[in-house]
Amino acid sequence: MQAVEGGRAGGSHEVGMKDGQPIFDGVDLTVLAAQVSTPFYAYSAQAIRSRINALLGAFHGLDVRICFAVKANSNIAILQLMAQHGVGADIVSLGEMQRSLKAGIPAERIVFSGVGKTADEIDAALSAGVWRFNVESADELHLLQQRAHARGVCARAAVRINPDVDARTHAKISTGKAENKFGVSIDEARRWFAECAALDHVQLDGLHAHIGSQILDLEPFRQALQRVEAFRRELVQSGHAIASVDIGGGLGVMYRPGVDMPVDIADYASLVRATFADFKGTLALEPGRWLVAEAGVLVTRAIRVKHGTDRQFLVVDAAMNDLLRPSLYDAWHEIVPMHGRDEPEVAYDVVGPVCETGDTFAQGRVMARCEAGDLLMIAGAGAYGASMGSTYNSRPLPPEVLLDDGRYAIIRRRQTITEMMAGEQFPQAWHET
Repeated sequence: MQAVEGGRAGGSHEVGMKDGQPIFDGVDLTVLAAQVSTPFYAYSAQAIRSRINALLGAFHGLDVRICFAVKANSNIAILQLMAQHGVGADIVSLGEMQRSLKAGIPAERIVFSGVGKTADEIDAALSAGVWRFNVESADELHLLQQRAHARGVCARAAVRINPDVDARTHAKISTGKAENKFGVSIDEARRWFAECAALDHVQLDGLHAHIGSQILDLEPFRQALQRVEAFRRELVQSGHAIASVDIGGGLGVMYRPGVDMPVDIADYASLVRATFADFKGTLALEPGRWLVAEAGVLVTRAIRVKHGTDRQFLVVDAAMNDLLRPSLYDAWHEIVPMHGRDEPEVAYDVVGPVCETGDTFAQGRVMARCEAGDLLMIAGAGAYGASMGSTYNSRPLPPEVLLDDGRYAIIRRRQTITEMMAGEQFPQAWHET
């Protein structure tokens, strides 16, 4: 890691000001922007550690396995940070598995979720020895049996229950209602267990439920967990041993101060403890957003202010290919000018350079007046930011930087245009089908 001169601010992982400059995890973001260039992601290692420790503390004394949802932020340095604190991985692809293993997360702390596991992915996961497969369809269960039989191994599996609970979140991140593609009904799961004796290479001894993401209300969790626990008790009474219950993730974070009111982690842990008080097996959790969202920011620079007929556009050098959430989900992110000047407030549409009307971070957002060259910070960007990035409009992927008490390390360098085109080629040979 490199030290940023003049960048220490008492080791705080909160974004604050020192001598008129924005400080994040002890690093002066203005100095960092001059060294790295914009746009770039910055993550606070201390903030991530704080969340990990808070989660471990809330569940202290329970047999709990925390498996970070890799899709939230798949940078191998972030995954290494998880591994260093005993956190495993919740994966949904072969690529996520390979990232996790490279980062030092042992296979026995990896759960493989997702509705579309292929035979090749299952084979690779069996070879690696992942802890569990969260199975989401009868077809997948039979394929897992076939592939495990072919390899002469026994796969451990959990059935993903769709408890038909409204998570009261955005429709595109709701996963626990009957019309969603995830999991199976309790009736279908009941049939799986009734017929599991025929699965001589699959040990079906787990339950799994994940009802959605960015949940700000404890009640949907209560409903879902109670249905899972009632089903577990029914299975045990029928003679089926249940070794693990994976309660998924979904804990929301505060994107909009004063509006978003996240569930208190202590209250959530109390609910889990009370619901599964009689369960003697392993509880698995799959937090993603909750661990990293508020630990990350996207730093961008104003290109120009464009005066429209009835609005002003603040055009910045970050775009929807860098941070897709506002375009995809109409998601709110705090946008904070970093110039430190005492300026009157102006309402801006904050937009990027991509040729899409949807390339908009905010509409009518009131903030201190900005001008070309000013830096801005887009907060709450540590989850589903870089991991959802693309090269749309042939824009290279931005760098990612890890901050830690006044030091920084580049954990993904800015992609060059040559690197972006590296896998493309002119036709070398034509083939007949």
